[in-house]
Amino acid sequence: AKGVTRTKTRLIAEKINKNERKNKAEILMESQGAESSEFWKALGESPTPHIGECVPDDFEPAEPRMYKVGLGMGYLELPQVEIPHNVLTQKLLDSKNVFILDCKSDLFVWIGKKSTRLIRAAALKLSQELCAMIDRPSFCSVTRCLEGAEPQIFKTKFIGWDDVIAVDYTRTAESVIRRGADMKVIMERDKMKTDLSALFMPRQPTMTMEEAESIMQEWNEDLDSMEAFVLEGKKFVRLPSEELGIFHNEDCYVFLCRYWVPVELPEDAEEGEEEEELPEEDFKCVVYFWQGRMASNMGWLTFTFSLQKKFESLFGDKLEVVRTHQQQENLKFLSHYKRMFVIRNGKRKLPNAPEEKPSTEFFHLRANGSPIATRCVQIQPCASFLNPRFCYILMVPFDSQDLKGVVYVWIGGLAEHEDAVVAEKIAYKMYQDNYTIQMISEGEEPENFFWVGIGGKKPYDKDANYMKYARLFRCSNEKGYFSVSEKCADFCQDDLADDDVMILDNGEQVFLWVGRKTSDVEIKLAFKSAQVYIQHLRNKQPDRPRKLLLAMKYKEHRKFTKCFHGWGKYKEVME
Repeated sequence: AKGVTRTKTRLIAEKINKNERKNKAEILMESQGAESSEFWKALGESPTPHIGECVPDDFEPAEPRMYKVGLGMGYLELPQVEIPHNVLTQKLLDSKNVFILDCKSDLFVWIGKKSTRLIRAAALKLSQELCAMIDRPSFCSVTRCLEGAEPQIFKTKFIGWDDVIAVDYTRTAESVIRRGADMKVIMERDKMKTDLSALFMPRQPTMTMEEAESIMQEWNEDLDSMEAFVLEGKKFVRLPSEELGIFHNEDCYVFLCRYWVPVELPEDAEEGEEEEELPEEDFKCVVYFWQGRMASNMGWLTFTFSLQKKFESLFGDKLEVVRTHQQQENLKFLSHYKRMFVIRNGKRKLPNAPEEKPSTEFFHLRANGSPIATRCVQIQPCASFLNPRFCYILMVPFDSQDLKGVVYVWIGGLAEHEDAVVAEKIAYKMYQDNYTIQMISEGEEPENFFWVGIGGKKPYDKDANYMKYARLFRCSNEKGYFSVSEKCADFCQDDLADDDVMILDNGEQVFLWVGRKTSDVEIKLAFKSAQVYIQHLRNKQPDRPRKLLLAMKYKEHRKFTKCFHGWGKYKEVME
């Protein structure tokens, strides 16, 4: 016997065992001349029978014939089915019918799942008659086959019917049964979906001052009133009007804003209608809950169980609650402060609290992406943070009862005039009594107090080109696939997600920032994404080639941190 015949026979035995014996039968290979006694006993033969050629050389298997059992006008029909090229295929079978397959030495009655009971019974009777009609070998048998549970011998009569058992030695049998063995199909199905479209989008254009003023004016015209509250201890109290616009990063604030909602008149309204007939303007209330980046979540819990309940009972479905975090405020909220938005470190000084010895305070005024998103954020006093593109406020305290200190408003050589005006207004608002306020331009700093107060002269950047190019992308697979999304131009340090990888472009370098809880898959895909982004920039900005650098959390370089306004310590969340 040829090797192919041996393998094919073994394969058929494996399939019979799997499909018809629940994989519980034992398969034994018997070689001629070395048969076991159990083998001969099962055949009903003597242990040494005569074995010779029993198939003539001119033998050809009989051509199969297939009949379709049907019901005619009160009688049974048995039309023969045409078999293209005498090759049986599964497509010839139909679930609604019953077929008889005649292979001369075997007769099979195939019963479709949707066939009628009458035809099934008639087909079994017809098959018996068909078997007796012509001369057949004595071992000819009639086999009943149910759709979906066909015996293996029946399947061998068809081309391509379950010809190969799905086997993959790299996976478990359950996995092969569940997902199949065709790796091409599996790879196509499991192909990782990625969305890198954000990397190829142009940078968000910076809003002009004229456009910003127009939007601020429009939003402030809609504002009817704003009430401010601040968390003192375990309850919210009204915020003094002189403190409006001055925030502390360890406090929580609540702002109740009432907006007019214009009523649209019907188109068919007559021009001469009296004013009394016009409907009154409607309103809606938006409550902004502002949380400093160093404040605990207890403020939010206190709000939801106290003030929010009160507001809901007052305004009902006209109330909208917006929770916002430091430096992640929306533009509409920021517009109400008209660029006078100050963020101080620490907690707000309580009215009856004892006087504390003041320390040097240093503020950086900066707008991100839009003049509306202008903030004056307190930073560490250090001359290396100066930049001619911006304005700064430095307060140097004195040990004197008459004069508390001197306040310098430092105007960078490349700063906008509007920024200088805002910085001056903020300085006068924060330091009202017993302070000397001086406007100084870059290069005119007094040696005695300014440089001493800021910690001594240090070299600092002479331009801020990164403001024109800075972009922050987030790489994440939280959607079920890997995607890259761009943060808005007004991004901040808290946008760096600890369980993701971030890509920062500062115009000279592209940083890959890796959080502490990032998966290896995200890191690899983000690395490839950063390479794709750099290659894209080579075509778009050939005059500004970028280098790819790594930035680990807590170990970021100054070239990385300068892109974030008010960079400081990370807010650590308790596990």
